[in-house]
Amino acid sequence: MLKLTKQLTAYKWMILSVFALIFIQVLSDLYLPTLMADIIDNGVVVGDTGVIWRVGGIMLAVSALGAIASVGASYYASKSAMGFGRDLRRKVFKHVDEFSMQDFDSVGTASLITRTTNDITQIQQVVIMMLRMVVSAPIMFVGGLIMAVSKDPKLSLIILVTMPILAVSIYFIMKKALPLFKLVQDKLDRLNLVMRENLTGIRVIRAFNREKQEKDRLQKANSDLTDVSIKVNRIMAFLMPVLMLIMNLTVVAVIWFGGIRIDNGGMQVGDLMAFIQYITQMMFALIMASMMFIMIPRASVSAQRINEVLELEPTFVDQGSTQADQEKGTLSFEDVTFHYPGAEEPALSHISFKANPGEVTAIIGGTGAGKSTLVNLIPRFYDITSGVIRINGVDVRNASQESVRSKIGLVPQKALLFTGSITENIKYGKEDATEDEVKHASMVAQAHEFISKMEQGYDTMLAQGGSNLSGGQKQRLSIARALVRKPDVYIFDDSFSALDYKTDKNLRAALKEETKDATVILVAQRISTVVDADRIIVLDKGTMAGIGTHKQLMEENEVYREIVKSQSSEEETA
Repeated sequence: MLKLTKQLTAYKWMILSVFALIFIQVLSDLYLPTLMADIIDNGVVVGDTGVIWRVGGIMLAVSALGAIASVGASYYASKSAMGFGRDLRRKVFKHVDEFSMQDFDSVGTASLITRTTNDITQIQQVVIMMLRMVVSAPIMFVGGLIMAVSKDPKLSLIILVTMPILAVSIYFIMKKALPLFKLVQDKLDRLNLVMRENLTGIRVIRAFNREKQEKDRLQKANSDLTDVSIKVNRIMAFLMPVLMLIMNLTVVAVIWFGGIRIDNGGMQVGDLMAFIQYITQMMFALIMASMMFIMIPRASVSAQRINEVLELEPTFVDQGSTQADQEKGTLSFEDVTFHYPGAEEPALSHISFKANPGEVTAIIGGTGAGKSTLVNLIPRFYDITSGVIRINGVDVRNASQESVRSKIGLVPQKALLFTGSITENIKYGKEDATEDEVKHASMVAQAHEFISKMEQGYDTMLAQGGSNLSGGQKQRLSIARALVRKPDVYIFDDSFSALDYKTDKNLRAALKEETKDATVILVAQRISTVVDADRIIVLDKGTMAGIGTHKQLMEENEVYREIVKSQSSEEETA
């Protein structure tokens, strides 16, 4: 928690203003009982209305000053806390943005969302309370104690009995509750995970009539969170009644012994009433502190979770200075092996090939052969275990990640579009692309025809994920986004699967001219898509089962022949 609150130094002047205003407010609150005692003893008891009016006016002025200071303190405390939360979210997002896919896998997307939203909100709320109470509670307690002792030292001995009881009660309640707060956040992570899977996978869930099972899964996650929350709140529910009981018993004791002191002439009525108010203020200072004790444990858990993210170093970082390109438009794998973290077997083993400008290198293989894994290694989403990957003759580990990815135009297996216009989505590949470049890219991608038929054309707004487009339309826009970039290496990760054969044929013909100066990596399931490739790499269980042209592989490679045969059988059956 302390690590995070150090960032509040950016708002030091606001925080100092909060402390100054709270100091004024507390002094006002502490002065009011003394003024009230003066009214009672020197005004009401002796019947002097002049004293009542004069001291009453001072009380009103002091109360107004305290109210103004309280409003100002609340304003600056809120502004500081909200700014702190904004800065912390920005810092977390910026740090997470540097994570590799491996790091995302280790933390979990659902957990990162919870930490960036719920956990930071918890910390914000505690910061507001701390700014308001870290000054007011101690001053109120110490000031109330001093004023109470000044009114009657002997009566103040009651405090020595009640305060230790209060402190011990708070300690034992907090000791029980603290471990449960972390469990609450973990259960919230689980609920977010299940909810996210349900919302993103709603089509699959409905298609397979799994609504009941998913409802049961969500219900279990929800019930687990509810049960833990109830358990921790039951413990915390003891806190306020215990505090109020001790406070009321203390007041009763003060009235009892104070009455005796008045009968004996050792104390005045006004002083007793002021004493009761000071005792009450002290108790309320402890109650305010206990309210912080309720929130601080949960916030400390949230802070720990945020620190876990901020302290998690990216699996790999840019090393050294970026080298100049040596072989424009080339891509080579040199004995590359890759293990997923924690996996016993490598996902890819001893992969070697070189792709040159103007060539199409196709990658084909069965499910789980390692095609998408190979593609993810090229932009350095994951770091290889051994070997070398070179783009333009430069080891990707010796170039900045930004430099490597700026040379790549990636069309992912699952077309992902963003909320915004069609133009904005295509320009995602090149921010400063001209209108002609956008239109040219969409024409090559066979997207211009359906875009021009839309009422608003290229200004048509897309829903989240491009849900108002068909699968084929989304794929073509993803391809246009890569084309507008004019990179040195194009990667098409099974990017034509939603296209009909005619569109597929037209697109490949247009791409041939467009990508003549670049390397093309083409991952595909259809033999018809890769048959004309300059080089076909056949993957089988993470290893290269063969490499060559379609004709060569048909003659020499049994795995490739089996793939061709299986697809031919499927077409004949259809």
